[in-house]
Amino acid sequence: MIRSGKTLCGVLISSCCVPIRHSVSGKAWITPKGFDTGIKTFNSLTKQKEALILAREGTATWYSCGPTVYDHAHLGHACSYVRFDILQRILTRLFGVTVIHAMVITDIDDKIIRRSWEENVSPDVISRMYEEEFKIDMLSLKVVPPAVYLRVTENMHHIVTFIEGIIRNGHAYATKEGDVYFDVQSIGDRYGKFVGAISPPGQSGSSNKRDSRDFALWKRSKAQEPHWESPWGRGRPGWHIECSTVASHMFGSQLDIHSGGIDLAFPHHENEIAQSEAFHQCGQWANYFLHSGHLHHKGSAEKMSKSLKNYITIKDFLQSHTAEEFRMFCLSTKYRSAINYSEGSMSEARTSLETIRAFISAAQAYMKGQLHCPPMQEDLLWQRLTEAKSNILTALADDFDTPRAVSALMKLVYHGNCQLQPVSTAEGGVQSPAVFGAMVTYIRDVLDVFGIDLLHSREVDVLSSDGNLQAVVEQLTRFRSEVREFALTHQDSQDKKSDLYPDRIPLLKSCDTLRKDLALLGVVIKDRGTTSTWEIKQTQSGQTTTRTSKHEK
Repeated sequence: MIRSGKTLCGVLISSCCVPIRHSVSGKAWITPKGFDTGIKTFNSLTKQKEALILAREGTATWYSCGPTVYDHAHLGHACSYVRFDILQRILTRLFGVTVIHAMVITDIDDKIIRRSWEENVSPDVISRMYEEEFKIDMLSLKVVPPAVYLRVTENMHHIVTFIEGIIRNGHAYATKEGDVYFDVQSIGDRYGKFVGAISPPGQSGSSNKRDSRDFALWKRSKAQEPHWESPWGRGRPGWHIECSTVASHMFGSQLDIHSGGIDLAFPHHENEIAQSEAFHQCGQWANYFLHSGHLHHKGSAEKMSKSLKNYITIKDFLQSHTAEEFRMFCLSTKYRSAINYSEGSMSEARTSLETIRAFISAAQAYMKGQLHCPPMQEDLLWQRLTEAKSNILTALADDFDTPRAVSALMKLVYHGNCQLQPVSTAEGGVQSPAVFGAMVTYIRDVLDVFGIDLLHSREVDVLSSDGNLQAVVEQLTRFRSEVREFALTHQDSQDKKSDLYPDRIPLLKSCDTLRKDLALLGVVIKDRGTTSTWEIKQTQSGQTTTRTSKHEK
């Protein structure tokens, strides 16, 4: 775990100093009391970066809107969940904050009901099937599961009680038909915290609603629809109430962080705030709202979504790409920015990972004495490592700026590669293995923070049962190295510039031909002076996986 001593301690924000931001009546954001993490994050409530202050030292309460489980999850979903997974990993592994994450699973909804009619099965069958698929997809993408998944259907008693509380506090009303609506006018100008939320009161648009902005907390049941008992008759909850209820059940009247896609800001998150603050009778329910940007197909202004039928399922994506590549792709832009998906952008992510792998491989070969290089500028490398650590920590403390952090990491790799220039034989240069060991360890640690594991990835495990193949490649590489060493012997052993033996030149050509032929089969041999290293790049269903070893004489 990489940690910052300064941010781990935190700074206590005393209760006697609570500045208020944005003094528009009813919509002011109050700086939370508690412990300053040392992080600045963009808060959608204030539309600017704010100090991330947690109610409890070293602990963040975090609620996120989960999926409506009626169909396969797609890359648009994956992008949001992976991005927030990265943020939570940064909080936990870099800044020492324990994240208590709760997520709701919407397992009853109009879409689920329609799908069940189409498939001629119960809504429970549809929701359970796609819920399990979603969880498997998340694990495949290496998303850390929340502390708890909470289903809507298993929290109906909490939802009914929550609605009763809002009615009791004078902010909701029941109709004679059995619907319950939130009364937006009852909270005055407190409604409209997000852009696009404000619209003037007008005609109700429905005989049941007092105001067009009022939204359903409880909907009376219709024929052939699932229903639950309530004081207002049989029915089921509206869309927004489930999140307020589940989050309040887990965390009470105070929530540190709420996250979701930018499309959920209004009306969903707007209505969550209205209901929750009406129920708890508090001035500020959630202190920070973090919203992720949309995933677009490159060249298209439309987001990837099921309704537009322009999506790629997570399962299909993972047939040709890896979880590590998708994470590197997500790291390439700020979490709250829109991101363009294309094969080109995925190729860039793959290339970045390959560059890092190649550096680690070369650094390890150098530390083992298999790669001979000119004398190292060791002090310069230690300086570059110190700079990288500082720059990466600064970037991630600034609204989780992953593009800047990755850029600093790749710059460190570049400086390392500049020193790892192979020569045919060691010329008495002093080796500096420790600095490369430090660089490799730090790079792995940073990638681990991001959820990227180049050592024990799922793809490498495919090769774990292929021990015989690896043994064959090892022996073949050893034999080839011995042939090359024989062929590279100079006629005058005292003069390294003397000619090679002419009759041995064909052996060198045969070694080169073998190297090229094996590369086509996924076995990559790299000649490093008189020694060689090898790695297996095995293609399975379009995926490239890597296993690296070195041949030492």
